[in-house]
Amino acid sequence: MAEAMDPIHQFKVEPIISLHPFGIDASFTNSSLFMLIIILAASALMIVGTSSRSLIPGRLQSAAEMSYEFVANTVRMTSGQDGMRFFPFVFTLFLFVFFANIIGVIPYSFSVTSQIIVTFALAALVIGMVIVYGVIRHGTHFLGLFVPSGVAPALLPFIALIEVISFASRPISLSVRLFANMLAGHITLKVLGGFVAALLGAGAYAIVAPLPLIGIVVLTGFELFVAALQAYVFAILTCVYLNDAIHPGH
Repeated sequence: MAEAMDPIHQFKVEPIISLHPFGIDASFTNSSLFMLIIILAASALMIVGTSSRSLIPGRLQSAAEMSYEFVANTVRMTSGQDGMRFFPFVFTLFLFVFFANIIGVIPYSFSVTSQIIVTFALAALVIGMVIVYGVIRHGTHFLGLFVPSGVAPALLPFIALIEVISFASRPISLSVRLFANMLAGHITLKVLGGFVAALLGAGAYAIVAPLPLIGIVVLTGFELFVAALQAYVFAILTCVYLNDAIHPGH
């Protein structure tokens, strides 16, 4: 009962199949299961949604086409036509984060994006892509990203240091923004749910139980909005960072 009321217990990673090859914990966990579900759901949307290719699209086809065009327009708007070479990468990230956020709102599911290790891994992948592509395409000219033009020589070392620190903090800010938003929403929903359960068992006070219940309904709707918004924010920031790899000059 205490675990059911604990708002943090819902984020516990628990093994489903224990695997320890060579002493390494490679267990298949509830987090692994829901990441697999997310991948299957996103794949099903695109495969089933684009299989018919009807002139008058159905719901799935419309959803698949709208998500495709939405992300494609975001990439072009942020990184230009050159950025479209990264479209498959950005689109995959968007769908993964979107479905992870939406599925995480479903009761008794597991919120993958409420795990800092998952969001940091995604952010590190983005920044790693920026660095690798920037160095391969531009070589040492990529370092111009940290040296703004038109800065006085006396201030240049300080400005360059600030730019390096700002760049190094990107994976942290990108991961914490997504993690914190999803974590806070799920904790709030759990706390309100605990209020409803406690009030229903509190005799005469049960009359006010509908108040936190209404709050749960409203907050769930808001969480769905935040889930979609955070997927968009993650995608557009990815495009902004990739644009630095495409056009490192200031």
